[in-house]
Amino acid sequence: MEPAIGIIGGSGLYELEGLTDVRWRRVRTPFGDPSDAYCVGTLDGRRVIFLPRHGRGHRRMPTELNFRANIWGLRSLGAEWVISISAVGSMKESIRPLDLVIPDQFVDATRRRVGSFFGDGIVAHIPMAEPVCPSLATLLEKAARQTGATVHRGGTYICIEGPQFSTKAESRIYRSWGVDVIGMTNVPEVKLAREAELCYVTLALATDYDVWHQTHEAVTVETVVQNLMRNVATAKEVLRRVIPTIDAPRSCGCSRLLESAIITDPNRFPASTRRRLALLIGKYLPARRRARRRRAASARSRRG
Repeated sequence: MEPAIGIIGGSGLYELEGLTDVRWRRVRTPFGDPSDAYCVGTLDGRRVIFLPRHGRGHRRMPTELNFRANIWGLRSLGAEWVISISAVGSMKESIRPLDLVIPDQFVDATRRRVGSFFGDGIVAHIPMAEPVCPSLATLLEKAARQTGATVHRGGTYICIEGPQFSTKAESRIYRSWGVDVIGMTNVPEVKLAREAELCYVTLALATDYDVWHQTHEAVTVETVVQNLMRNVATAKEVLRRVIPTIDAPRSCGCSRLLESAIITDPNRFPASTRRRLALLIGKYLPARRRARRRRAASARSRRG
């Protein structure tokens, strides 16, 4: 299967000029249904997969999103890179509404979300010190700056549960932590993308100053929607510029993140969990079996 570039975001993003061979594909996953069907097409010779994060028509709240199914579906369709387009509130004066941010750190302030594919007998500990693929982030930054937008590379995205916006007290606390932007959707999305060995990056679209700013009105749905619609046009231009620059094979380490992360003895893998996670762990099982055979052969030779 040809490697693809996954895009997660609002419903209008798949209406890209130049996107051809468009078809919608529904995907069944071991974790339930994704937010919607996937829009698969071709742009400048590159295979692209779009997922409306909240479903077409924005039908799902952040807490209702099936993050595992969304990421699994992208991976099963051949995605190797994921660009997540997200509306955010700015937590710093220097990040103005309509600015673009490419965060490289995340803080999880959610409470009710499943954050891993693993469990049920197989344990893996993915490193999260650098949750964003630096290679993909560099390509995204270059494309974003070419649009003439104000771009901030780096920073911390705090993800709250929602669907309510923050209180002023909460906003002050988050600002005291030094975060840069606030949103409701990129966690556990980023964690699951890492477990799925995808190159992941966020293009955050600043729409407001949350509720902390003394001279700006507190965030409202009207403000978010108005500024988001203006930012979507910029985001589409960024995508048109960055997609042709993303190329295989990947030279980063994202594609081998599970190699040393699975700590459960393969001999103790429950058969049902092994089958369910085959998309993620299958490529490592033969190597593990060969290693066990080599160790057993070495032990036999020493005894002989």
